[in-house]
Amino acid sequence: MTDNQVRIMVAGLGNMGRSHALAYHHNPGFDIAGLVNRSTVPLPDDLAGHRIHPSFEEALDALSPDAVSINTYSDSHADFAVHALEQGCHVFVEKPLATTVEDARRVVDCARSNGRKLVIGYILRHHPSWQHLIQVSRDLGGPYVFRMNLNQQSSGATWHTHKQLMQSTSPIVDCGVHYVDVMCQIVDARPVEVRGMGIRLSDEIDPQMYNYGHLQVLFEDGSIGWYEAGWGPMISETAFFVKDVMSPNGCVSIVMEESAKSDDIDTHTMTQRIKIHRSELGANGGFAHADQLVSMEGEPNHQQLCDLEQSFFLKAVCEDLDLSRHMEDAVQSLNVCLAADESVRTGKPVRLD
Repeated sequence: MTDNQVRIMVAGLGNMGRSHALAYHHNPGFDIAGLVNRSTVPLPDDLAGHRIHPSFEEALDALSPDAVSINTYSDSHADFAVHALEQGCHVFVEKPLATTVEDARRVVDCARSNGRKLVIGYILRHHPSWQHLIQVSRDLGGPYVFRMNLNQQSSGATWHTHKQLMQSTSPIVDCGVHYVDVMCQIVDARPVEVRGMGIRLSDEIDPQMYNYGHLQVLFEDGSIGWYEAGWGPMISETAFFVKDVMSPNGCVSIVMEESAKSDDIDTHTMTQRIKIHRSELGANGGFAHADQLVSMEGEPNHQQLCDLEQSFFLKAVCEDLDLSRHMEDAVQSLNVCLAADESVRTGKPVRLD
């Protein structure tokens, strides 16, 4: 690493990989050492001058980068991350960190033992609107009811990508880690039990996989939450985006425009408006306070969020930030979602240690 730049290798050039690569290209603190993808893919003009290496291991040995960005399919995350960390690289890895809790712990332990930084792609942590929602929810006080979903009606290339993802990860794990992480940032209690249910709604996916799932999580303080996720051409766009936090003192909700579409990647992170409702009643029995609508105009789009996320990664590397809580939170949210996946397959609730 030079005094001015971190040389980074980018592995995986799907939607997230391309967005992260563009973030590195436009950030003067990074220098892209090379790109890795199993096949040749078209690149944006800003990345067109970079060679695409087909092998992660060979590229890592040949390029000797300071850092590696891992945006491949989930089942390769842990092995690629450990390989890079053992080579002395700092690592950014897209969520989920791994496909098992044991592998997630292995990556975290490897980062610690090698003194390297590990940042997991929890993009909502860098979104000012979501930070505001979390703070307002915490101000209400618990116990909480969390109601969250992200259903995606997909076709064509997007349905193809979803089918590829489902070879290693279910919908409630892939995006569920984001929203379980939000729940855990709001509630001051640990998750203790998880329940899940799921169904296979397409003959185009593996018989052992499901493309619609629902998880329920119980917290030690009595708070409860659910998350719903479905992928495919049959998925309804009715109420596909629900983000709602209730407590005895009121509720905080994201209000989306009716024109929003579930397959728009910007819709997955943008909040548009936050509605704050307080439950206090006045002397006449009506509500003491009118609902408050907070406009989120000017919030970052998907690419700008990736830029913010990679700026944090750079800061973590250059300023030696303590990422202990960041890593443990990633393991915890993964643990909840994988427990839900286990519950789907066994039909039984799962108690967490």
